[in-house]
Amino acid sequence: MSLPSLRDTIQAHGLDAKKSLGQHFLLDPGICARIAALGGDLTGRSVVEIGPGPGGLTRALLDTPASRVDVVEIDERAWPLLDELADHYPDRLHVVRQDALKLDAATLAPAPRQIIANLPYNVATPLLVGWLRQAAEWERLSLMFQLEVAERICAAPGSSGYGRLGVLAQWCATCSVALRIPPQAFSPPPKVHSAVAVIIPHAEQPSPQLFRAMEQVTAAAFGQRRKMLRSSLKSIGGERLLEKAEIEPTRRAETLSVAEFARLAELNLASR
Repeated sequence: MSLPSLRDTIQAHGLDAKKSLGQHFLLDPGICARIAALGGDLTGRSVVEIGPGPGGLTRALLDTPASRVDVVEIDERAWPLLDELADHYPDRLHVVRQDALKLDAATLAPAPRQIIANLPYNVATPLLVGWLRQAAEWERLSLMFQLEVAERICAAPGSSGYGRLGVLAQWCATCSVALRIPPQAFSPPPKVHSAVAVIIPHAEQPSPQLFRAMEQVTAAAFGQRRKMLRSSLKSIGGERLLEKAEIEPTRRAETLSVAEFARLAELNLASR
């Protein structure tokens, strides 16, 4: 039996995007295919998708040679649609009825694994930080965010968008904005443009202890970004820490490179 169109499926189930869940459904099959293609050759790969909704991107992922696709969906209204899709791909599509924020996504499928997802905008940043903590588990992350967030992930030091999220992401991975998508591509259209950031983890990753030290340093530095570092970092050593790192205490957080933040994190960990 052939698969009904996405729009027919949505109409049959009366599914509409829910603002409280940060949902904006991506229905254009061409754009979905372009996002799926950002994963590269998916032969033999496991793909995890967060927030599939009615399954537009899911269908595009199933059109790739990925060995399996696991979709994580908290909205029970979408489960019947995804179950119907799984019936057409019984050995490849697996529906996970859980909250992605409470799930270790790396346990869903064997490596090599990727995440390719149009993320719910209201939980996108905490999800990304969680995946960066375990970046060694992932071959690649191709993630849709609000354009402003995607640009922050890839922002250079000294730019207005450079901050804690960009430091954490670029410390763990090579990051780029690969695809920009206008509001009218979604139903309902969001008020902002969107973009897909491609995040490719480095071969070597920091230990969990060092990652926590980096989180502490960046939270302090950017939590008071208008202050000089000797003031913003006072709670974790301030001038003493900066002197050891050979960083001028009168500088501000947005002027530091990722490498300089890494040095501060290492010293912060060593001082504990």
